[in-house]
Amino acid sequence: MTHPNILVSDSDGIVTIEISRRAKKNAITGDMYRAMSDALSYAREKHHVRVALIRGQDDLFTAGNDLGDFLQRKAGDPSAAIPFLHLLSAFEKPLVAAVAGNAVGIGTTLLLHCDLVYAAENAKFQLPFVNLALCPEAGSSLLLPRVAGHQRAAELLLLGEPFDATMAREAGFVNRVIPAAELMDTAMTAARKLAALPAQSLAVTKTLMKRPTERSAIEAMDEEVIYFSDLVAAPAAKEIFGAFLDKRIPNPEIIHGTKP
Repeated sequence: MTHPNILVSDSDGIVTIEISRRAKKNAITGDMYRAMSDALSYAREKHHVRVALIRGQDDLFTAGNDLGDFLQRKAGDPSAAIPFLHLLSAFEKPLVAAVAGNAVGIGTTLLLHCDLVYAAENAKFQLPFVNLALCPEAGSSLLLPRVAGHQRAAELLLLGEPFDATMAREAGFVNRVIPAAELMDTAMTAARKLAALPAQSLAVTKTLMKRPTERSAIEAMDEEVIYFSDLVAAPAAKEIFGAFLDKRIPNPEIIHGTKP
């Protein structure tokens, strides 16, 4: 489970998974996904582990996927994010998330699979898939309309504009909005409360709550990834990623497919 950018601790029945790549705004690479998958597998398999907590720092969650990684991918290349997301969706034990600062792309969609989500007042969310010439991932095309309603989900997914913690709470995937200085203590307090409860009762309750959605969420992920894999290797996305990394304006003819 050791990885320089994924810090994992195991204490008092709680496995904490911290995304820590501040030089790159906690952008997630394939190796980081594999490390998080290992941590979730460990938390799932170890009897003494009762809860998993996912966090960044008190001013940063994650800028989303590493665009440099995306530029290297070809259509059909397997993504290390998919096993991680499947583990996240099917995780039988309680999942808690503590979110502060930017939570972009996967930084927002992974929260749809968590049971308790605490957001700092400085949290900023964004689902910029269409803006990047991509499509939603992590089952968000299914799960976000379920919790937020179609119109609000359409606003967040189609426009892809940033939104604050209050709107995230109104959209239904954040439990509480609290001062940044209190975020980690609040999330850990909730995790400790969960860890002290009967493990089997928690697991059964979570299973029953997810029964109507667990299979269809994974099916949605698998359908999304077919489109996502094609789009991430297409000219429009490569132009947008390259422009972002080169700090230039993307060529609209390439983005809209009008360049011969």
